[in-house]
Amino acid sequence: MAGALNVRHGAKMRIAFDVPVGQDPQFNMICTFNKALDESAFLVSIPMVNGKALTPDETQKMLFQYGEGDDVQIAAGYVDDVVKEGIRRYWKVRRVTEQRQFIKRIDIRMKVELPVQYMQDTWALNAEGEIDKENGETMDISNNGLAVYMNRWFEVGETCIFTLPRIGTAADGQPEREVAGVVCWMRELPKGGAFRFVSGIQLRFADQQERSAMQEYVAYVKKRYRL
Repeated sequence: MAGALNVRHGAKMRIAFDVPVGQDPQFNMICTFNKALDESAFLVSIPMVNGKALTPDETQKMLFQYGEGDDVQIAAGYVDDVVKEGIRRYWKVRRVTEQRQFIKRIDIRMKVELPVQYMQDTWALNAEGEIDKENGETMDISNNGLAVYMNRWFEVGETCIFTLPRIGTAADGQPEREVAGVVCWMRELPKGGAFRFVSGIQLRFADQQERSAMQEYVAYVKKRYRL
């Protein structure tokens, strides 16, 4: 299960009804975050629509967007109860494993298959004092994220290190590059293929230099593969 939400009490959250893949959700409702009950559920104020409290539908997945700028996150869940605390009522939202990321349109994800290696940042060293990385392949790549085919299941919220391959020549190209990213969603693939899972990764950068280096890498991939 994903880790606890990093949201302060009283913070505003934008709400949307979930939509099919490929469509953009409309975050046209507002609520206020109250508190996390545990890592799987949290309380928010009940949003108002046309001056009335929205009646929850326990079968409707909701998306809760929080944070600003590059730190925008989305938690998905279902409203499974209305809780009364004092004179106030709150939605109790039961989180689901997948935290979908809706990347800004200026951050275009390009379909390209690049061989990558990956490891969880807590994996132990082997007898030779090295970490055994596993092999994967990108499904798409952007300045801020990756979708990666792999053969290991990770929990949402886990951090992994990815090694992107050298592209081009030494004189004209991009060197091998290591990037860190957080698992936003995991899906199982149909049997019979080379990989068992595909994962959505949101990259994390320590500073602007790391961010710029990734942008240069992605720009070169776009140029080289004419994407």
